[in-house]
Amino acid sequence: MLRWGIIGTGFISHAMLGAIRASERSSVAMICGRNEAALDALAAQYDIPASTTDQATLLANADVDVVYIALPNHLHRAATEAAMAAGKPVLCEKSLTTTMEDANALAASVRRAETFFVEGLMYLAHPLMEQLVTVLRDPSVGELRSVSGFYAADIWQVVNPAGGGTLYNLGCYPVSLLHLVVQTMCGQEAFAARQLTGFGNLGKDATLQDASVSVRFDNGVLANLHSTDGHGLAHEFVIVTTKGTLRFATNPWLPEPGESRMIWQPYDGPTRDIVVRSEQDAFYHQTRMVERALRCGAEAADRPSPRLSDSLEIMQFLTEWEAACRP
Repeated sequence: MLRWGIIGTGFISHAMLGAIRASERSSVAMICGRNEAALDALAAQYDIPASTTDQATLLANADVDVVYIALPNHLHRAATEAAMAAGKPVLCEKSLTTTMEDANALAASVRRAETFFVEGLMYLAHPLMEQLVTVLRDPSVGELRSVSGFYAADIWQVVNPAGGGTLYNLGCYPVSLLHLVVQTMCGQEAFAARQLTGFGNLGKDATLQDASVSVRFDNGVLANLHSTDGHGLAHEFVIVTTKGTLRFATNPWLPEPGESRMIWQPYDGPTRDIVVRSEQDAFYHQTRMVERALRCGAEAADRPSPRLSDSLEIMQFLTEWEAACRP
């Protein structure tokens, strides 16, 4: 039984608490947060035996085997450094941080501790992503030529402006999926060899609310991504190869229990539906991924979930995108 300590009481904590409760191999030992009323409510709802307003108390708790950091992303560095110093494995919510300075410092603390760490891009642990990698490695799919994708959700009013805006709230999803596609089809080094240009609009809180980016990788692959937290509730992701197109018919970043679908449309031949069925959501599969990794004594997750090096490459892209968008 893997015993979790949860740091944070926001809405994302509910998703992970539900996933932990659904797994027969995990339980929650303690939860930490600043709001005592929220702590009491979560402890009662999920039968959590202990709560605290002090992170150090949770990190010193011998009953906590692994820590889930559900704090706003600008607080991820400090919380991860503290957990690493305490020798606790960490699942840290996305995005990794909001600056490369913080990202590199966080990574340095992980390397010093030689302790398990994974960024909580939960959808990458879902079986849909394993199936995607299998499809992309099939020679009949052809060679990668371009990718286009966007994620839109009207959430700017409910997110912390210190979190950096749309790129770090939503843009990290299409960027991380682009990263997986390019890495799978073009090799481990291909994603970092690129040029990009971006445009954006600032919102009322002075963070980027709308952002687009065009990319040319050194191998000739092109990509166009868009992210907004100012309007809509929509998603799209299309992979174009020399043999056809692969697109997601369901949301790749929030796979729900039931069926997730991709559609392969070759230039010559019939369309093929690719269906992945799971009775559990992505947060459950993320929980099981952490359980497997710690049971094996691993210091990193297996792909498709992000390794530390993957998270740093994704962060580098996000920060370059932000810099290209700002006046």
